[in-house]
Amino acid sequence: MSKVVSFWLAVCFLIAALILLDSLFSYNAALVLVFAAAAGFLLHRTLANNSEPREVSYEGPKARGAKPEEDSFALVRLFDATLDGMREGLLVVDREMRVVASNASARNLFNASHGDLDAQRLTQLTRNPAIYSAFLDALQGRERSGVKVETFGAVRRIFDLRVVPLKSEGEPEGAIGVFFDVTRLEKLERVRQEFLSNVSHELRTPLTAIIAFVETLESGILEENEDSRRFLAIIRRNAARMHSLIDDILELGAIEAGTVKVKPTEVELCTLVDDVIASLAAPAASRKITLINSIPRKTVLYADPPRLEQMLTNLIENAIKFNREAGRVTIRFENLERCRILVEDTGEGIPSQHLDRLFERFYRVDRARSREMGGTGLGLAIVKHLARAHGGEISVESKLGEGSVFTIDLPSSLLIPSEAAGQARKLAG
Repeated sequence: MSKVVSFWLAVCFLIAALILLDSLFSYNAALVLVFAAAAGFLLHRTLANNSEPREVSYEGPKARGAKPEEDSFALVRLFDATLDGMREGLLVVDREMRVVASNASARNLFNASHGDLDAQRLTQLTRNPAIYSAFLDALQGRERSGVKVETFGAVRRIFDLRVVPLKSEGEPEGAIGVFFDVTRLEKLERVRQEFLSNVSHELRTPLTAIIAFVETLESGILEENEDSRRFLAIIRRNAARMHSLIDDILELGAIEAGTVKVKPTEVELCTLVDDVIASLAAPAASRKITLINSIPRKTVLYADPPRLEQMLTNLIENAIKFNREAGRVTIRFENLERCRILVEDTGEGIPSQHLDRLFERFYRVDRARSREMGGTGLGLAIVKHLARAHGGEISVESKLGEGSVFTIDLPSSLLIPSEAAGQARKLAG
């Protein structure tokens, strides 16, 4: 291997070490080394004023009879193909801020309308001052890491940019920048912050009521029996609300962590829905809501009975709470390409801007009304994760003034034909 190539490889390994020192994220070491080595070869190939090497077929670094320059060029081609398969974007510029190498992810980042990025100045590709200043600092010998870059195309994306100078004899000859897509990480961090904020708010409200009424009772009002009973009832209600909230948080955490496993068995869906309706008869009667079970008899699913009952209880209970007075809740079943359990209400409907976020933790369309009715804001999130644990999904359709339809969409493989279910019951008996 020539001294020039050896030099660039040494530079590349130095770059890899510098990038790996960044403690913000934990990236795969082998991946970074591939990036660095490939960038060194690409820059060396571009800066070298040699004639264009001829095409050769790659047969491995020890191909019989291969000349040294052919072997190096084949290795460069291998790195080219590897880089284009990477998700992270890689951009190499020379001292004039012209692009000398890039991969497919970088070209997508800077918009395909620019075509090939090579030989274009960085100012032609982007007006983002964060990107330009990071590369400019690298050309002046200063490494930049943790630079946040946002794109605002059809989809908003966020990147963590690291730019490292490429030096020759102590002088920067160019710079290499790696764009790590952290869009998902940013979204998860935002969800975490919202979750903590919502949990704090939800727990603070009942705690404030409990403390206030306990202090009132301690001040001497215990002698007033009627007021004491009323205050104790309020304390009990708020304590129960906190208990339900904590239970739901723990339940959701366990489901999301994968520690809750579904245990499928045969479930006669109509009977299970009858049990759910019976358990919710009191709240339905208090609002004069009619519960209708339209599930065909002999509909048998292969699912986890307690978890399926939990999903249906949450959906039907919500349909009762947010329905109109003297409304209806209908539970239906469809078997088309997939099994679908539908919970339909005759409420006021949900505005369209809320539908996409309805299954997020603590998301409420009407916070005051939901809190007044005793909801924790986690029921629909639990339904979503339990549906996914069964290989399905949950969705909602709604029209203002007409009502909403929540659909548990399950794989058709979970449906047991009535004949097979009957034979199984005979064998079990």
